[in-house]
Amino acid sequence: MKSLFLNTVRRGAIVGTVSASALALLLSGCGAAPPAAGGSGTGSANPAAANYLNCIVSDSGGFDDQSFNQSSYEGLVKATKDLGTKMKEAQSTSTSDFVPNLSQMASAGCNLTITVGFLLAEATASAAKANPDLHYAIIDDNSIKAPNVKPVVYDTAQAAFLAGYAAAAVSKTGKVGTFGGINIPTVTIFMDGFADGVAYYNEKQGKKVQLLGWNAATQQGSFANTFEIIQEGTKITNNLISEGADVIMPVAGPLGKGAGDAILAANKGGKDVKLVWVDSDGFLSAPTYKSILLTSVIKTMGEAVETIVKDDLNGKFDPAPYIGTLDNAGVALAPFHDLDSSVSADTKSQLDAIKKGIIDGSIKVESKASPK
Repeated sequence: MKSLFLNTVRRGAIVGTVSASALALLLSGCGAAPPAAGGSGTGSANPAAANYLNCIVSDSGGFDDQSFNQSSYEGLVKATKDLGTKMKEAQSTSTSDFVPNLSQMASAGCNLTITVGFLLAEATASAAKANPDLHYAIIDDNSIKAPNVKPVVYDTAQAAFLAGYAAAAVSKTGKVGTFGGINIPTVTIFMDGFADGVAYYNEKQGKKVQLLGWNAATQQGSFANTFEIIQEGTKITNNLISEGADVIMPVAGPLGKGAGDAILAANKGGKDVKLVWVDSDGFLSAPTYKSILLTSVIKTMGEAVETIVKDDLNGKFDPAPYIGTLDNAGVALAPFHDLDSSVSADTKSQLDAIKKGIIDGSIKVESKASPK
């Protein structure tokens, strides 16, 4: 199965080994992709690198969230090392930190500041307007229209569709579940794709697997209303398990750890529940949960961040949005890793065909939150 999956660096895909040239497509936006960031030492060729300052501001999850903040941070750390630039970081512990953290970056003269997350949109827009000579890139938001801001967004519904299909296929109880941190588009897009994947499995296989925690038609479901209180993830997961779900996908940043802890405890008590991680490959970023991890819905944020920095350093900053898809390897389904044997060969073949169908358009994956 190794050749069937995209293996990503540290922090997540199904079908098709992706070469270095394919990764160069990551920032294709609406046109041709710029070259991928170079390897170690590439920065020495650009004399401007020594005076270039790339910066990053996290959302309230922090850089150790084992999710999208961490993936973005690690991409910037790698870019700094590879390109020979300087780096500055500011970690937010609450939304009240956003404005002062961005002010700190502007005062430091950051050439490019990466802001991580939809919740930073308002603060990023204000900072960009106040500092038109500085460049910004925001992960998971496409609302800012400014010449010095590059949106980086992902059509995660595509990869989540695959995860939903896989979850339905391996479920023994006939019930799978999901929940979100906060009801925002970058969360519900995962839940929409997951729901559609479950529905597609039922349609094609003549089954009636039930999805708990989300109704894509009404856009109503289970939310913790926080990305910070990990115990809320534990609580919702326990509720889903008590209702019979045996595959659960939390879309809640650090609350995924609460979900993982709940599943580990349930399995010690005789249950057989599996976890689906999001944003990064949880097998690598959250190894505590290896034994229960079915797969992960990945956004390849690290590579995107590194390429944006390289382009900006080389005077090629482009405010056109980057949209990650299955086609350009911006989103992916992670390997099944230690639970590979729980997924049948037939299911793997079906997933392969579904991925191809999504890419060629014969299978439509649509979410109200999908980036345009």
